[in-house]
This record gives sequence, C-alpha cells and structure tokens, in this order.
Amino acid sequence: MPEARIKFQDGMRFSAITGSGHEIVMDSSMEFGGQDSAARPMELLLAGLGGCTGMDVISILRKKKQEVTSFELIVKGKRAEEHPKRYTEIEVEFVIKGKNLSEEAVKRAVELSMDKYCSVRATFEDKTPVTYHYKIG
Repeated sequence: MPEARIKFQDGMRFSAITGSGHEIVMDSSMEFGGQDSAARPMELLLAGLGGCTGMDVISILRKKKQEVTSFELIVKGKRAEEHPKRYTEIEVEFVIKGKNLSEEAVKRAVELSMDKYCSVRATFEDKTPVTYHYKIG
C-alpha cells in the first residue's frame, strides 16, 4: 500500500517523505501562521492530477509515434466558500506542441487518460467534476 510520512518542522511547515523516498515540503501563508515557503497541500492535489494525466498522455502519444516538442498542463480548481473548502470543480488544459501531431491521436490520448487511466482523476470522480480540453500548437 502506498504511503507518505509527514513530519512537522515549525510554524505551519511540514515535510512529507513519500513511499518512493522523495521529499515534499508544504507550508501555509503568513495569514494562517505559515511562512509562505512552500506549496500548499491543496495545490499539491492539482499538481498531482496534472502529473498523473500528463504522464499518461505522453506515454500514449509516444506509443502512437507522435513527436511532442512541448507539453504543458494548466490545472485550475474552484474551492467551496465553506469549510472544508474542498474543490468543487477542476479544469485541466493540455497545451501540446510537436511536429506533425495528429489531432485525433492527441484527442484520444487525453480522453484515455482522463476517462480510464489517471488514478488521481478517478479519485476526484464522485465528488468533484473535472473538465478538460486541449490545444495543439
């Protein structure tokens, strides 16, 4: 079972050591007692979604022999006003550039990731709608 060990450092700063041995540092804003020195936990959820689906899409496009020269994901989340202030909706924009990219291949890769393979996306599925679109440059 995957795990992470989270240790308090000071103020509102925590470090997490993932099961694969990598460290992630988290903090909050000064308004909430932090030093604004690292990513917020809620930002890491968006980053995790982007990383998960991005890895899927690149893998699928490589298998389809598509030559990607630039790939960026912009992940935005809207949060509830009331506590626990969870994400109420998330939007993912895929911005892909390459040589002779097939729009059909890009569309299919994005759909496969978002609808079948991305486990982070699936984790949000029942509570938070995730919309997505892509641009080819």
